[in-house]
Amino acid sequence: MNYLELLIERYPELSGLYDSLESFVGAVLFTHSYGGKILLAGNGGSAADCEHISGELLKGFIECRFADGEDYEALYSELGEDAKKLQRGICTVPLPSLSSLITAYSNDVDASLVFAQLVYSLGRRGDLLVLLSTSGNSENIVKAARAARALGITVASLTGEGGGRLRELSDILITAPASETYRVQEYHLPIYHALCAEVERRLFK
Repeated sequence: MNYLELLIERYPELSGLYDSLESFVGAVLFTHSYGGKILLAGNGGSAADCEHISGELLKGFIECRFADGEDYEALYSELGEDAKKLQRGICTVPLPSLSSLITAYSNDVDASLVFAQLVYSLGRRGDLLVLLSTSGNSENIVKAARAARALGITVASLTGEGGGRLRELSDILITAPASETYRVQEYHLPIYHALCAEVERRLFK
């Protein structure tokens, strides 16, 4: 079952996004295969979405991705039967969760640069930065995209209609067909669920 095709079947209005969805899945698989990490950033409800996406990637989502091979043997030698409960994940960091750094940097330096700072500190060439902004214009998100481009980090953005300023700054752009914040977020949920499920299917099944 291809979860991107299932998404389009359920939401025919998203059919024009199929190529971008495929590109997003490919970028995650490429990043993971070369030992890179996925950084996520967003504000408000989109910050919560960053946590949600991370939760689907850091452990089993639809499938149970039990440890196997040499990993399992090494884990079993230390953890015994508990090794059977551990699941393979994709290295993912939800940047809005780093609240101590965010509040300190926002207070001491510049709130508009807080995610750019985190990208600079944590990001490396070959990583993937995923940005969620319903307008595509959030200042701290736009500056994070610029920092990523400067460092050779791929930028994938989920936005609302039009893409805003992120349109010109993103290597991969997924634009929900809505402009009101709540409606864009209503589309983002099934979109990133399908993306996470398809990544899991191709990588672990």
